Amino acid sequence: MIVDLNGVPMIIEWLKFQVAPAYREAFIQADEAIWTAALSTYQGFLGKAVWLAPDEPTAVILVIQWATREQWKAIPLAVLEEIEQRFDQTLDFDYEMVESEEFQVRRFATTLAVPGSSD
Repeated sequence: MIVDLNGVPMIIEWLKFQVAPAYREAFIQADEAIWTAALSTYQGFLGKAVWLAPDEPTAVILVIQWATREQWKAIPLAVLEEIEQRFDQTLDFDYEMVESEEFQVRRFATTLAVPGSSD
């Protein structure tokens, strides 16, 4: 059998925010309603998760999955700025992005060679 390695790594956009604990749920809800709704309309958006650290009550980590870096970076800057402006206008409290990272996810073969197979 032939091993299909695709060759294109999935991309993770990893964002860490500081939000006062009293506003954390409002931040998450607004992010879902505005950012996630907007990003999900773009090709390559695979999903988003919210991570909360029990020992760090001000931290909100967003993990956004993209099919490729090219699809993620194809979103026009003007669109991102407009989404950010809508998001900020919705919130009546301060927050801060304290970290931003990009990761590649290694994809494994979908089909593995079977020893002794004639393919």
